[in-house]
Amino acid sequence: MGVLKHRNMQSSALSKSSAQDAFEQVRKSLDDLAELAKDTDLIFLRGLMDSPVVCTLVKTQDKLESPVEAPKPVLPNSSRLIHDLTRRCDPSQEALELRRIISKPHFQALIETHDEVAKLHKEPVSRSSSSASEHSPSEDTMIEDAIPLDAVRMVGLRKNANEPLGLTIEVDANGNLVIARILAGGMIDRQGLLHAGDIIREVNGIDVRTPDELQAEIAKARESLTLKVVPSVEPEVSAKGQVKKAPPASLTLHDGTTTLCYMRALFSYDPKEDTLLPCPEIGLEFKHGDILQILNQNDPNWWQAKLVGSSGHAGLIPSQELEERRKAFVDPDKDYCHTIGICGTRISKKKKKMMYQMKQNADFDKAELVMYEEVTRMPPFRRKTLALVGCHGVGRRTLKNRLINSDPEKFAAVIPYTSRPQRELEENGKSYWFQDRLSVEREIKEHQFLEYGEHNGHLYGTKLESIRSVIRSGKMCVLDCSPAALKILHNSQEFMPYVIFIASPGLEELKNIYEYGTNPYASRNLGFERASSIRYSSRRARTLESLASLYEEEDLKRTLDESSFLQRSYEKFIDQVIINEDFDVTFRKVAELLDNMTTEHQL
Repeated sequence: MGVLKHRNMQSSALSKSSAQDAFEQVRKSLDDLAELAKDTDLIFLRGLMDSPVVCTLVKTQDKLESPVEAPKPVLPNSSRLIHDLTRRCDPSQEALELRRIISKPHFQALIETHDEVAKLHKEPVSRSSSSASEHSPSEDTMIEDAIPLDAVRMVGLRKNANEPLGLTIEVDANGNLVIARILAGGMIDRQGLLHAGDIIREVNGIDVRTPDELQAEIAKARESLTLKVVPSVEPEVSAKGQVKKAPPASLTLHDGTTTLCYMRALFSYDPKEDTLLPCPEIGLEFKHGDILQILNQNDPNWWQAKLVGSSGHAGLIPSQELEERRKAFVDPDKDYCHTIGICGTRISKKKKKMMYQMKQNADFDKAELVMYEEVTRMPPFRRKTLALVGCHGVGRRTLKNRLINSDPEKFAAVIPYTSRPQRELEENGKSYWFQDRLSVEREIKEHQFLEYGEHNGHLYGTKLESIRSVIRSGKMCVLDCSPAALKILHNSQEFMPYVIFIASPGLEELKNIYEYGTNPYASRNLGFERASSIRYSSRRARTLESLASLYEEEDLKRTLDESSFLQRSYEKFIDQVIINEDFDVTFRKVAELLDNMTTEHQL
């Protein structure tokens, strides 16, 4: 116990002395270890510590660890003192000689350099509790004190003329050029030499103070860049004074790309037309239905993303929150929830409590703002259901029948149910399943139908059990359902639909199809019953051919308008849009899409 106490006292004394003193103390303590160690070990240890090499190493270590006092400036503002001196000099010969000396450019440059160096060696302001009477340090002093002098780094980058650097710059409250964000997958991100929050001081030896100066110097550089950078101080603080949060959990793929999730865009975006984007050049343009690979969501307003299947670089896209606020914004001048009363006073109407009702679900769906839909990358597999949707007479049923006839072992259709009485020679289960009206109405109330309607006083509909029966047989169920039925099929694990919207071509293409008789749509009806609905009771009555031309053009416009309306209303449920300009081409596109499902990943 006595030896242990003696060693503890020695260790405490050594911690307060220099390395040389500690070394000498250990050498003197070797004689005290004669009873605890072997003689041979003590001789070896004493010879090692007495060697000139070890003594020199100890002196060198002591010199390196000893604090070096930097020269302290007498005054930090010598330039102002010199300026006051030149104005207050007496009109004597010596004063004129002194003024001539201190007014020379070289002397002025020397004094300015002295002041700049004095700023770097400014003593840190004491923050101890004992100096409570002193003023609190300013923000500039705190930042300068937090950055050590040896923390400034020189970063060398290889520049590619065809690739941007992949970073954005912001000016903080102190006028520093701070790296606001680094685009994932960009050149800066791949090299890993810069980080968000770093301060850029120089570019290729040129001092930069504004974003324009920084951009100009980077543009001048050809193959390489040398940046003088002050690393960010922990904790990382943004320009607004908020501590930045840690990045959310992410998934690193086998190719090194860090992915948070995949999103399906439900709107089109052009960064050149976005006035809120801080830098339109780094925005990512996408169309409705594109799959976006989300790489970073740290910024609540701007996400970093890439287009799946594209070799382009990552870019900024508006976040879900930002786009919802932008779409839901109502101009105060167009806000009809308030009215102007007497003497200009604003009268607020009592808010109506809205309760959700099934019969009003279409109105509630219009108020829903869905900008992105999260999807999952799945291995190749075959969908269970193919839904062909579009306006009336666009050729969906013809396309469905051709698909089934091309491969009856792979595709099948469902047989609809009806409350119409069975006619003579009709077989139950061949063209229709016949049921009484009460049974059909009861099953509709039990939600057993995907869709239903009434025609000539009889109910017709497609039962969900019929779709399940086709799926259980190992075939893909092909439906030419109405777009309203997509709400039931969408994201259904039971039916796993692939929705193709058959869009109507332009008006001129529709006219050409009618003129050349290659229309795959509904046949023309030129009967007198249809023609009689137009008022043409005059002596210059129109001929039947002119009436047919008039009705065709009206039908084509109606078809075109209906197709556009349905596509806008149900675009969030649609996987693929095919314009039916040529029926054979449309059929080949559909068959190719279905074949790719078994060989390519799906989102």
